[in-house]
Amino acid sequence: MNEVQLEVAKAYPNDSGRGIARLDPDTLLHLKLSPGDIIEIDGGETTAAKVWRADRQDWNTDTVRIDGFTRQNADVGIGERVEIRKAEAEKADKLVLAPPEEASVQFGSDAAGMVKRQILKRPVVERDIVPVMSSTNHPFMRSPGQAIPLIAVETEPEGVCLITEDTDVELREEPISGFEKTGGGITYEDIGGLENEIQRVREMVELPMKHPQIFKKLGIEPPQGVLLHGPPGTGKTLLAKAVANETSASFFSIAGPEIISKYYGESEQQLREIFEDATEESPSIIFIDELDSIAPKREDVTGEVERRVVAQLLTMMDGLETRGQVVVIGATNRVDSVDPALRRPGRFDREIEIGVPDETGREEILQIHTRGMPLSDDVDLGRLANDTHGFVGADVESLTKEAAMKALRRYLPEIDLDEEDIPPSLIDRMIVKRQDFKGALNEVEPSAMREVLVELPKVSWDDVGGLETAQQEVEESVEWPLSSPEKFHRMGITPPSGVLLYGPPGTGKTLMAKAVANETDANFISVRGPQLLSKWVGESEKAIRQTFRKARQVSPTVIFFDELDSLAPSRSQEMGSNVSERVVNQLLTELDGLEEQGDVMVIGATNRPDMIDPALIRSGRFDRLVMIGQPDEEGREQILKIHTDDTPLSPDVSLRELAEITDGYVGSDLESIAREAAIEALREDDDAEKVEMRHFRQAMDNVRPTITDDLLDYYEQMKEEFKGGSSSPTQGRRGGRIGFQ
Repeated sequence: MNEVQLEVAKAYPNDSGRGIARLDPDTLLHLKLSPGDIIEIDGGETTAAKVWRADRQDWNTDTVRIDGFTRQNADVGIGERVEIRKAEAEKADKLVLAPPEEASVQFGSDAAGMVKRQILKRPVVERDIVPVMSSTNHPFMRSPGQAIPLIAVETEPEGVCLITEDTDVELREEPISGFEKTGGGITYEDIGGLENEIQRVREMVELPMKHPQIFKKLGIEPPQGVLLHGPPGTGKTLLAKAVANETSASFFSIAGPEIISKYYGESEQQLREIFEDATEESPSIIFIDELDSIAPKREDVTGEVERRVVAQLLTMMDGLETRGQVVVIGATNRVDSVDPALRRPGRFDREIEIGVPDETGREEILQIHTRGMPLSDDVDLGRLANDTHGFVGADVESLTKEAAMKALRRYLPEIDLDEEDIPPSLIDRMIVKRQDFKGALNEVEPSAMREVLVELPKVSWDDVGGLETAQQEVEESVEWPLSSPEKFHRMGITPPSGVLLYGPPGTGKTLMAKAVANETDANFISVRGPQLLSKWVGESEKAIRQTFRKARQVSPTVIFFDELDSLAPSRSQEMGSNVSERVVNQLLTELDGLEEQGDVMVIGATNRPDMIDPALIRSGRFDRLVMIGQPDEEGREQILKIHTDDTPLSPDVSLRELAEITDGYVGSDLESIAREAAIEALREDDDAEKVEMRHFRQAMDNVRPTITDDLLDYYEQMKEEFKGGSSSPTQGRRGGRIGFQ
């Protein structure tokens, strides 16, 4: 009899609950199997599954991918080995299913038919768990997308049976005992984008519980605790639930605030009791959610209760009594406020950061959450994953819900809400389209950005006129590193970390920053200088620190500092309050301190570059200085074209001629001219249809140009100063000034 030994791996997100085993082509050949055949899987128990081909990345790996239910039926965990052989499946005449003890299920009239349709052509062995997906029109609802585990109480004939159209499926309502462990909970298939983290938690938790002898042989104590930390919504609690489910350990959960009691000694006693119960029922897992609420730093806390709870927790975690096979998992999103005594080996041995998922992780999470969704063919989850920078698992889930709600709104007019039953034909027609996801994307923002969110006006490069050279420089410095970082790797250089746009008022500096943010698809945080400054010591610096921290969490991000001179004036000239000095220092350390920036680009804009602290405008901080000066003739014509795009112009209006006579006018002046001309036309005649050339000439009398000779000299001098080389006399002085920074 042909058989092979393979290692068990977790199933692909879409395969969960479908009774499928994925094998690589070589194994299929070796066992003389073709996709769709039935195999026997022999672990602690024997079960059966249908064979499909694995994806290319799994070829030649000697693994079999099966989901949580099949793993449970075979009584194996991920990473263990099973024997696989071709099965001789007979057609089933009869199948009796019953719910497990903890599930109370009422079956509707056609429940048996529904279940049968779902499990057609699926192999079943007696005592198997058969997951039945609950869908919208299901007679027994749990949450959609969650499988309801039913147990195969008896099959005729015995052995591996195949459910066919002729099989008689019978459902019993009374629960069946002896099946404590059913896959009703969360399995590793329900977690996306945390491959490595799952692996590390399993090493810490599953190994010591399943094979304590390994640790004995090595002569070490098994690990005692794992601390999961990371931004909210990344799946810390979910991971703990999955681990508890997959290890078949007893699970005790402590929600921080629940234990705290006003009576003396009661909080500590509750903690002690939980640990005692866990020791009795070992192997067990104690999960403490929001650890920072019950174990804050003792020196920062005024309340006596919290201190005693922390002390009790410390003694429970490594006191004189041995804990046996009890592992403590803690979760917090404020790891720095947890008492340091807990964060040492012997208590929480491992700290695992559950971070914001990357693109492949997001795609996996999207697949999990759209598992039970009727998606139309134009929905491309890969594209969606690419468009959701900085989204954590919870944000992705909220995105899929929002998309489904948008789809529902399309069908609402056809639904009569007063009727009891919605016609099944309508329900079958419901489908979630790409436009629903597109609409949902506009409404769901990454949760880490909620506080600093700015609504981005839809400005593209087409709305920016007459700034070609500046535009190219900004694109090179900001767009390239985010869209094609491989160029920089190839040349062995690091991309610039910041761009400073300077120039006269009204030339389009802020406009450029908006265009960049839109064109790069990055998250955009706008910081208006003065709003960060606070009268309280340390607040302004904290605001900057948090801005950068958030930006790193949801990267790729563009941070835009408008009016940079108000936030970071030169430190030598500053008299009086030293807030701005501290702010400058904080900015300097953020821009090239010890911490890695990641995909965070910084753009500053100012019209007073001489006031900015010189230490900021050296290489490595704002290393590209881009002068956005007055537009030339062609630029002015372009800008006028953009601003008169929707204005009905009479044939005698020549934008070229206007551009020739508007020397000294910048973008915002030209916008005013276009607006004034239209108002002149309306002033002359209420029903005016067109704007004529004379209206533009009148408008020019009312709008004075921003650029004066003095201003021009000032910016020319600045430009000279910022250039390299030591030709200009000011350059030497500037060199000296920077010498002591």
